Amino acid sequence: MFDKILIANRGEIALRVIRACREMGIASVAVHSTADADAMHVRMADESVCIGPAPSSASYLNMAAIVSACEITGAQAIHPGYGFLSENAGFVQMLEDHGITFIGPRAEHIRIMGDKITAKDTMRALGVPCVPGSEGGVDDVEAARQVAAEIGYPVIIKATAGGGGRGMKVAADEKGLEVAFRTARAEAKAAFGNPDVYIEKYLQKPRHIEIQVFGDGRGRAVHLGERDCSLQRRHQKVLEEAPGPAITPEQRDRIGKTCADAVAKIGYAGAGTIEFLFEDGEFYFIEMNTRLQVEHPVTEAIFGVDLVRQQIRVAAGEEMEFQQDKLSIRGHAIEVRINAEKVPAFSPCPGRITQYHAPGGLGVRIDSALYQGYSIPPYYDSLIGKLIVHGRDRREALARLDRALGEMIVDGIDTTMPLFRALLQEPDIQTGNYSIHWLERWLDRAFG
Repeated sequence: MFDKILIANRGEIALRVIRACREMGIASVAVHSTADADAMHVRMADESVCIGPAPSSASYLNMAAIVSACEITGAQAIHPGYGFLSENAGFVQMLEDHGITFIGPRAEHIRIMGDKITAKDTMRALGVPCVPGSEGGVDDVEAARQVAAEIGYPVIIKATAGGGGRGMKVAADEKGLEVAFRTARAEAKAAFGNPDVYIEKYLQKPRHIEIQVFGDGRGRAVHLGERDCSLQRRHQKVLEEAPGPAITPEQRDRIGKTCADAVAKIGYAGAGTIEFLFEDGEFYFIEMNTRLQVEHPVTEAIFGVDLVRQQIRVAAGEEMEFQQDKLSIRGHAIEVRINAEKVPAFSPCPGRITQYHAPGGLGVRIDSALYQGYSIPPYYDSLIGKLIVHGRDRREALARLDRALGEMIVDGIDTTMPLFRALLQEPDIQTGNYSIHWLERWLDRAFG
């Protein structure tokens, strides 16, 4: 087992990893930018190293600085969290060259799943169902027209690299295809430096379902059920819950086994998430995230496992502490992402926290790096906390979420908490009757 781990991240996910390290008796090293000198993850770690100025490109994405921090402190491994360098195959290779363990999958698996076309081809070969679409990249408008005519409108044009909703455009018919195609390519080029796109059938009312998988890197893998992430705004997840309210046990077992078998065949190591669109009882693969997800706490809640602990164990060459036949779902969990944003514009709202009170009580967990007097810097993602609740069933989880939101206090800035209080009053949310398009339509009605 490792003696010391460096966390190449910030905020709540850095704290999450530090806590796991502390429970395992492993020393932790925090890295930080100059803007994060007084951040909670810096205060909580056993050691800290400043790796550069505020911009991510000069600090949290500065691979050389992070490797240097590892060598200076004697850390044997790096946990990347999510975002930043967590899915950067070049970073993983650099760590291997320096004899540092990356707590995550091998570089080859990150590369395969980082390109959506290659990922789709790989998953199809492994027996995972995929959305009908182009066999590879589409280079020009005429080729796009041919693919769209074959699979039928509406279609969605997607960037082969990146994510987060950028480089994605829908064409309802042939008339709108050319504009959507050129816009998607331009966005992909600007966001990822790669203009390549592909085309898929655009489903009308799908849910976004993701399967949590975990492999030991030696041909053994398990699945830990699904999470429903259908409440989204501009392809960004807002609320996640598990188990999915629209998934039957038979569907869960079928797609879960398919996913576990697929990652076992390629010798995948650590945590991964295979994402699907789900409509009319069928699953369609869209991408795989080769890292810990923001929403991993809901899976931890219903299965009673510590996914970060398991990541560390597998990276250290030890066995996973769970087996498929021992994994069973207990109750229901929901997570809401609390952002420093002003609704309805969802514009970032950094600033100083004048008052902070975290909710508590049975079945309530808050993952946040906030504290009273902390000044949220304007340089990074607006996520400031995740509120996770767990109940015996979905009804109890919803009641606990409403209660916890009422207890939570974050003064000095605008947050998305009022949005969730409003959503919990909606009949569709109470019954779980929503798709990936529901939230944006609700926002249009509520705010015009």
